[in-house]
Amino acid sequence: MQRILVYGVTGSGKSTLAARIGERLGLPYHAVDDLTWRPGWVPLSEPEQRKVIGELLSADTWVIDGGYAIWLDLVMERADLIVGLDMPRWVSWSRMVRRSVRQIVRRTPTCNGNYETWRLFLFDRESLLYFHFRSFRRKQARMRQWHDSPEFPETVLLRSPAEVERWLAGLKVG
Repeated sequence: MQRILVYGVTGSGKSTLAARIGERLGLPYHAVDDLTWRPGWVPLSEPEQRKVIGELLSADTWVIDGGYAIWLDLVMERADLIVGLDMPRWVSWSRMVRRSVRQIVRRTPTCNGNYETWRLFLFDRESLLYFHFRSFRRKQARMRQWHDSPEFPETVLLRSPAEVERWLAGLKVG
């Protein structure tokens, strides 16, 4: 396992787990949101994202914490393990709400110095709340398809925080 994708819905724990996997295995971890968003919540264009992600994925080792549809094909060509966080909706939903509220109240910067706001969190048409609901079933089905098909890289599905901890504890270092 040298090239690992941690995949799941918003709030499932992708970034936290990807960083922990990278640390445990001595692999470089890359936060996808830091690579795809500029300050002011300006997204890189699709061609720019594909270029940046393609360059990152050309390395021999990496752990990334998500797969945007516009460049997921690049990841699937190179990943040798997918860790799917197939958590119940209430787990990811509650984590996302707690994280966002904490970041808004504390004014904690997120990717590239951007800040979440109440307006972005609650009312924006690209709100994480709405995105979570729109993407949950699609991402869940995608992970399960990867897991069930030999056409895709090896896929581990973790369905609870306890399963995540057991799996992580069992990772062989080096």
